[in-house]
Amino acid sequence: MLLLIGGEHRVRAEEVAEAAGLLIALLQSEAREEAAAASARSAGDATRRALALASSLDQARSQLASNARSLREALAEAARLNRELRALNETLEQRVQEEIAERMKAESALRQAQKMEAIGQLTGGVAHDFNNLLTVIMGGLDNIARQLDAGSADRDDARLRRAVEMATQSAERAATLTSRLLAFSRRQALDPKPLKADRLVHDIGELLQRSIGEHIILELVASAGLWPAFADPNELEQALLNLAVNARDAMPEGGKLTIETQNVFLDDAYLSTVPEPVSPGQYVMLAVSDTGHGMDGDTLSRVFEPFFTTKETGKGTGLGLSQVYGFLRQSGGHVRVYSELDQGTTVKLYLPRFHGEVASPGVAPEPPDMSLLRGKELVLLVEDDDGVRTYSSGVLRELGYTVIEAGDAASALAALEEHPRVDLLFTDVVLPGGVHGHKLAAQVRERRPGVQVLFTSGYTRNAIVHNGRLDPGVQLITKPFTYEDLALRVRRLLDASGPRSDGEAKS
Repeated sequence: MLLLIGGEHRVRAEEVAEAAGLLIALLQSEAREEAAAASARSAGDATRRALALASSLDQARSQLASNARSLREALAEAARLNRELRALNETLEQRVQEEIAERMKAESALRQAQKMEAIGQLTGGVAHDFNNLLTVIMGGLDNIARQLDAGSADRDDARLRRAVEMATQSAERAATLTSRLLAFSRRQALDPKPLKADRLVHDIGELLQRSIGEHIILELVASAGLWPAFADPNELEQALLNLAVNARDAMPEGGKLTIETQNVFLDDAYLSTVPEPVSPGQYVMLAVSDTGHGMDGDTLSRVFEPFFTTKETGKGTGLGLSQVYGFLRQSGGHVRVYSELDQGTTVKLYLPRFHGEVASPGVAPEPPDMSLLRGKELVLLVEDDDGVRTYSSGVLRELGYTVIEAGDAASALAALEEHPRVDLLFTDVVLPGGVHGHKLAAQVRERRPGVQVLFTSGYTRNAIVHNGRLDPGVQLITKPFTYEDLALRVRRLLDASGPRSDGEAKS
């Protein structure tokens, strides 16, 4: 029984072992299948990743190729630009010079056009005013000639005197016109002196009031501690008179004219706003203000142009402010105009400050006694203009002087050798032959140290005037001059040289 039972257990054990082997075989088979499937899946994944990587590499290669093309194109463009830049640099200086030359040419043409326009306006104004004046002068002389040709019974003395008066007035206006033109061009011979501007304004106050009329109030405002100024007092008076007359015309219904003096300092900040060169420093300012109708911007920009005027024909020459401008600039000063419509106008004159004391003015001289202006001295007259020489010699001879006439420097020196006793050389500044009056005077004084010299000229150039001022010690009588002018200047100059005995040269 036990053996049987044992045998059964052996049989079962063998079956179990066989079943286990089958199971193991089955599991191994399933494992192999599973491993194969996993390998297949891994291979598929690897293949897909490889394909994706290959695609990415292809895209990268394509992008790299595209970038390489773009880089080559950019390098090519850069090379082209570099070549153009080198070419531009090589020609830039020449092109800049050509551009500057072209611009300068255009600016020169513009300046020339503006200059010709200004000259045209100037010459037109001069011709207009001088033709009017010459008409009166020539008409007056014609009337005088016809009256003199008439018999004494038919002569109209009143008409003759009117003709003389009209011709004289027109000649004086012509002289004023040329003086203003020279002032505008800064070619007049100034004789600057230290002066007190407030005193000068006060002294001419009555003249200014008469000039503007009683319907305009004149107010003079002096400044305490005003510095002395350095300027030609006669030209300053004329400038103030011109401004007063302009103010009067701007206030036909009446108003107020104020002249104020003040010490000022012009600094670089202010001077940077003015068009003309002005030196910074201390100045004496005279402000002339009116309550008139004022000016608009366009008119204000042209106030200093010669012959520019807003007045009616015959009411003004247009040279008043031009004269003021020229006088101030030639004096080393400055002028500025401020104006608004219906608000009035202010003209500020800036004169250089004088460092020093100003002598008190003496008593105004009495009108000269013409009987005391005569003399018997010998005068060497040198003038190239026949008419002026004839007039001058006639005046001098009428005054009692002995006159030797010469038309140029060579003739004058020759005459000097023939007449050793010459008391006065009266010579024009501008002479023909290359020797001007100043050089002639030096040569005459080398031979005759005691000779006095009086110059005359209508335009002095630079012979005896430098920086707009007469050279020290120079005596000048400007053309045109009158009988009284010449008589007074000659007598004063001869008397200043001291007494002399006949036959002796003055020293």
